[in-house]
Amino acid sequence: MARIKPRATLLLLLLVMFFLSVPMTMGYDGEEEEEEEGEEEEEERGHGGRGGRGERGYSEDKFLLQHKKKIVKTEAGEMKVVRGFREKNMEIPMHIGFINMEPKTLFIPQYLDSSLILFVRRGEVKIGWIYKDGLVEKQLNMGDVYRIPAGSPFYMLNTGEGQRLQIICSIDKSESIGPGPLKKFLIAGGTYPTPVFAGFDRRILRTAFNVTSRELDDILTRQDEGPIIYVPDAHQPGKWASFMQLKQRERLDGLMGREEEEDEEDDGEEELVQEKQEKQEEEQGTWTWRKLMESVMRKQQNKESKRERERERESTRRSRDSPDPYNLYDTEPDFRNSYGWSLAVDKHDYPPLKHSKIGVYLVNLTAGSMMAPHVNPRATEYGIVLSGGGTVQVVYPNGSSAMNTEVREGDVFVVPRYFPFCQIASRGAPMEFFGFTTSARKNRPLFLVGANSILQTMKGPEVATAFGMSLERFEKLVDAQYESVILPTVPAEPPEEESPEEEEEGEEEEKKKKKKLDKES
Repeated sequence: MARIKPRATLLLLLLVMFFLSVPMTMGYDGEEEEEEEGEEEEEERGHGGRGGRGERGYSEDKFLLQHKKKIVKTEAGEMKVVRGFREKNMEIPMHIGFINMEPKTLFIPQYLDSSLILFVRRGEVKIGWIYKDGLVEKQLNMGDVYRIPAGSPFYMLNTGEGQRLQIICSIDKSESIGPGPLKKFLIAGGTYPTPVFAGFDRRILRTAFNVTSRELDDILTRQDEGPIIYVPDAHQPGKWASFMQLKQRERLDGLMGREEEEDEEDDGEEELVQEKQEKQEEEQGTWTWRKLMESVMRKQQNKESKRERERERESTRRSRDSPDPYNLYDTEPDFRNSYGWSLAVDKHDYPPLKHSKIGVYLVNLTAGSMMAPHVNPRATEYGIVLSGGGTVQVVYPNGSSAMNTEVREGDVFVVPRYFPFCQIASRGAPMEFFGFTTSARKNRPLFLVGANSILQTMKGPEVATAFGMSLERFEKLVDAQYESVILPTVPAEPPEEESPEEEEEGEEEEKKKKKKLDKES
């Protein structure tokens, strides 16, 4: 046997130590978990049942998304993100965000590398964002859905009087610039958070702002409360309320430290009268230099007033042009029966969805009822339990169980495209769940069971033969369910009947107990 040299032995040992030191921890979506600088990460694990490993080695945890990453946290609010489901050769995953803001708080201006579809779960919020180079503000209420495109600066103000704001949003990664749930670029802040423009050289910033060094320090050092901050007088008459109600030009003037200017009324008739008087005075020889200067100044003011009116008209037109929110609770459900209702919103109902290629749905099940087993052949589906609880079952292509787990309020689950699944409300209370689909086209789910099932549609000797049954027997079984889409309460399992032998043993035991009690008495 050849002798190994000491140098070769040392090199081999170093290689082994190097490979053993490589981190092996991977995110549950197949990507390496990243920790962004300056951000606190918190993983919250759910309570759902743990399942065994099924087809291709997946466990139930693959479909119940239990890990929430905290990407923003201040005293005024927080934002958490649940990473989306991802498979090999699958489209970029959608992530789910949860935004909670205390009363009288502001999510400071920023833009993201991802588009957001916002759903207001509770409270009221004013959204201000840049649309076609101008500011548009929209008031959103509970149940409203609204889209913020990637790269569009926006802010959010909690306008609910004494009420916490809760928003659930989809995070579309199709336009993102890198890994991680999202990249945020803050355009306001101070020492914490730092706005993006603070990275430029101070001389460049002084020139760009046209301010002194001391004034620049005021801009860059005053705010240190984080990305979500309190606005104490947001609902009281005063400086902030007046500021938020100013028109767009006045707001910009205020930010630059200029004094507010009073609006000039549009009075075309007065202009004509003044011009006529000036013409008469000129003909009469009473023209003076003072009147000439007044005329020039008046015309200049009229031009400025006209430009201002044009800007206001443009702002009004832009506001009317911008999409309005879509309220789910004000919309008639697509389906309703005695056991619940369901609603799906696609790009035909709310056109902004087509830009993100995302759909929205809302389902309400009465206590104990179930959404019939079905398949979504067009999209992966994400669900968030809004209230109540129940069970979600997902099935693998080979017919084995992928997930059979209890869920409750706040849980997030995912069902991959083509996978059969159903949701069952608990017997104690109704279950309401909301969610997103990875397609903005009209949803055409295929129901496997029920009066509108594909077995009903394909009912015939071919399908009966495939089940190894006569046509008569097959039709009787398929026709047994009269309801469709949302089915009645799942019957409780009847108690097991005791055998005659067990009954006799029970009677003998009761006689013995009775005799013992008689003796003791």
